[in-house]
Formats: sequence, C-alpha cells, structure tokens
Amino acid sequence: MRRRILLPALTVAAVAASLLIAVPVQAHGYVSAPPSRQAMCATGRVANCGEIVYEPQSVEGPKGLRSCSAGLPRFAQLDNAALPWPATSVGNTVTFNWVFTARHATSTFEYFIGDTRIGVVDGGGRQPEATVSHTVSLGGRTGRLLILAVWNIADTPNAFYSCVDVQAGGGTPTTTAPTTTAPATSPPATTATVTTRPATSAPATTPAGGTTWAAGVAYRVGDRVTYAGVTYQCRQAHTALAGWEPPNVPALWLRL
Repeated sequence: MRRRILLPALTVAAVAASLLIAVPVQAHGYVSAPPSRQAMCATGRVANCGEIVYEPQSVEGPKGLRSCSAGLPRFAQLDNAALPWPATSVGNTVTFNWVFTARHATSTFEYFIGDTRIGVVDGGGRQPEATVSHTVSLGGRTGRLLILAVWNIADTPNAFYSCVDVQAGGGTPTTTAPTTTAPATSPPATTATVTTRPATSAPATTPAGGTTWAAGVAYRVGDRVTYAGVTYQCRQAHTALAGWEPPNVPALWLRL
C-alpha cells in the first residue's frame, strides 16, 4: 500500500517541476509612440508583416543586438528596409512611449542610432508601470533616422527591441525606409529623462457578456467588447489604456 501511494506522489511532483521549468516568463513590451515598426504592422499601416501583427510585444532576444527583429526569423520583416515604413515627424527630441502587456524588472532602457547610443535610462531593477515614457535628445541630427529602442530585463539575459522610423528637423517625412545607417560622426550619447505615469485607482471590471470598450477597465480572457461597431474578444488579461483600442492591439483583442 505504501509503495502505491508514494509512486503517484513522486510522479505528480516530477510533472509539476517539469511544468515550472517549461513555462517561460511572460514579460512583453514595445514602443507604441512614435509608432514602432511592430506597431505599424499591428495597426495595419504597413502590410505583409507576417506574424508580428499578432505579437508586437514579443520581439525578444539576447542583450546587445542591433536588430529590429531581435534576430528572430519569424519577425524578419521588421529588418526589411524595402517595406514602406512611414516616418514620424519629430523635432530635436523624441518622447518614446512603451506599453507592457506583461511587466518585468528592468535593468535599463537604451536608444541607438546605428551603433551610437543616444540615450539611456536606468530602470533600477524595478518593475515598470503599465506605460513608461522617455524623452531622448537627437543631438542635432536631422533627416530620416532609424532609432532602435531596447528594454533590457534585469534578471534574464534577454532584451526587447523596437525600431522607430522618424523624420527629424521638420523635413517632409518619406514613406520608404533608407538603405543606409546614421553617419558615424554622430554627437556623443546623452542621458534621457524619464517620465512615468502615476499609478491610478483600482480599475473597473467588465462582465463577460460584452459591453463597449473603455480605457481603465480590467478585461479578462474571453471578455467581449464592441468598438466602432465591431465585436472583439479578449486574448490576454489586461487593464485597458488610451491607445490600446482593440483594432490597435491585435495581441490583446481578437476581432470576431
């Protein structure tokens, strides 16, 4: 009798341990404004993007890369300069807004043009808010620029990557991405300033039966909402924010 009881217990423990090892840490985020390349794909502003339209928050790879796709073949379209990436007009500074579908302790946020780091923000090993904003100086650069934003995780060897196309200095934005990188004579790196949105009161919840989408509501997997006359179903539990309207974040909402 004792052996029959002990063996199942050991088996259950082994299975549980293997599940704990197999489940990855769900930490995800990307730059939503100015729209990063994955945000452009997720909102349909750029076509033929492949899988990234469903997972704009999942461009994760080893730290130290200089790649829009984090070296992931399934997101290779993000590195394709031939796609018609729109460029956002900016001045001498750019405010980058990160959104996180899952948050994780942060080492640093870094911003690069080519191999030159133009800004860095210390995350202090802390978990960020649901959205974080950083204002970064372009150091007098003008013209079409491709900026790589990097979220370095504190307790893993990985980082998340977002490439943002901008037109600096008030010039007319172009549609097609350039085939060259920023000049090597760029000014030295500067330290970015960080603005974090303050915490808000507990979010409202919504019944699973369906209602009109609204910012500030905590949605659960399976919840249904309507937005602009279209019905969507929640893919991931989250608290809605302005800018996360269902058509803008297909990683969070499935159009029915």
